[in-house]
Amino acid sequence: MPLLALVLLAVGVACGDEEAGRHRLVIQVSGADTDTHGGALRNAINLQNALGIDGVRIEIVAWGAGLDVMTAGGVHEARVRELLGRGVVFSACGNTLRDVREAGGEPVKLVEGVRVVPAGVLRILELQEQGYTYLRP
Repeated sequence: MPLLALVLLAVGVACGDEEAGRHRLVIQVSGADTDTHGGALRNAINLQNALGIDGVRIEIVAWGAGLDVMTAGGVHEARVRELLGRGVVFSACGNTLRDVREAGGEPVKLVEGVRVVPAGVLRILELQEQGYTYLRP
């Protein structure tokens, strides 16, 4: 067996068959602009359309005013639900949620299926260490 084939086989085994050759993208959303929020969601859809749903893993990580992209009753709720159904992972910053709560603001209600991570910036670091490409629209 040629050396390249052995290397590719080893990479496939090490990553697990489902991960071999799969692209990975993390999208940061941290600003208040709803057009930028929509752009981030369109980026995810366009990439899945180009590579196939099984050809790419996408995680959208939000904090600060960016949490609006994944709030229940928000402008983008229907699109977030659609993307959740297509396997996109949405992660909300636990620090931001805590800060809002401690400041006495209205609790942030997230779209069902959005997960909470301890810190958005930490989640992006973890994903980049796993080989995810970073995008901030």
